[in-house]
Amino acid sequence: MSLDDRKLEVLRAIVEDYVETQEPVGSKSLVERHALGVSPATVRNDMAVLEEEGYIRQPHTSAGRVPTDAGYRLFVDRLSKVKPLTPAERRAIERFLIGAVDLDDVVHRTVRLLAQLTRQVAVVQYPSLARSSVRHLELVPISTTRLMLVMIADTGRVEQRLVELPEPVPADDVTDLRRRVNEKLAGQRLADTPPLVQGLVDDCSPGHRATMACLASVLLETLVERSEERLALAGTANLTRGGVLDFQGTLRPVLEALEEEVILLKLIGDLEPSKTRVRIGDENQIDNLRSASVVSTGYGPGATIVGGLGVLGPTRMDYPGTIATVRAVARYVGDLLAQN
Repeated sequence: MSLDDRKLEVLRAIVEDYVETQEPVGSKSLVERHALGVSPATVRNDMAVLEEEGYIRQPHTSAGRVPTDAGYRLFVDRLSKVKPLTPAERRAIERFLIGAVDLDDVVHRTVRLLAQLTRQVAVVQYPSLARSSVRHLELVPISTTRLMLVMIADTGRVEQRLVELPEPVPADDVTDLRRRVNEKLAGQRLADTPPLVQGLVDDCSPGHRATMACLASVLLETLVERSEERLALAGTANLTRGGVLDFQGTLRPVLEALEEEVILLKLIGDLEPSKTRVRIGDENQIDNLRSASVVSTGYGPGATIVGGLGVLGPTRMDYPGTIATVRAVARYVGDLLAQN
């Protein structure tokens, strides 16, 4: 059955009122609060159709109705218009992020900002090494047989490793090693570096091959084999703001899911440029999050996506405002990475 415009307007009013009041919505209050241009009896009939079609439900024996996951999905897809941020909100985002001093600061400012603006749980993925390129490799002598390898990615991410050398290496040779690895690897995508690292060993003189082989082993671990991704989380306490109908009355499954980084990466990873993904209730593939909604997007310099960010909260969410905020923050973070 195709819903006519009037029933869609009734659904929009129900969603907006329930998100704002946390109370089931009745036909009388809809007529009083919204200029629907019809009688309470007509609204009741429309609500009966919406309930029959599965877009709203009656949580208990009262006249009020609340949206279902299908109702929220229809609202997001057809009824909601993304709220433009006010100039004051845009300035606040810019001022908050512009003072960041390094990548860690950018990520932690971003996750706190998202949690504050949306009043939901915020998750930000550090720029993924799998999507990064090498900006510079530094070799810092700790002793004649030990080096500190520092890899700086184009996204600002920094990785450090100790290199135990098989024999003492003079300072001039360390300088030569630094030059060789940067000539070979600087500017290359991390995923493309394994054959280049092997080339460093093959091209090395026999007298330095053992040293280069040790360095190459640590380079591969740093550039390629490091599989874990890092995340920042903020605003978990926001989950307690809701009513008794949020999260089906218990927060425990949601809190358990938030403790698993693999789950969080699935929520905000693998996003296409300029795409905002909204998963509502049962659309989440993770059982513990069937009572939650997730709004997420990718971020990065220009059209390049290096990580994901988003928010998680109850299905009773201000979707237009949340989508606008997530998009705006992602855009500002991408601009910061492009500048730096």
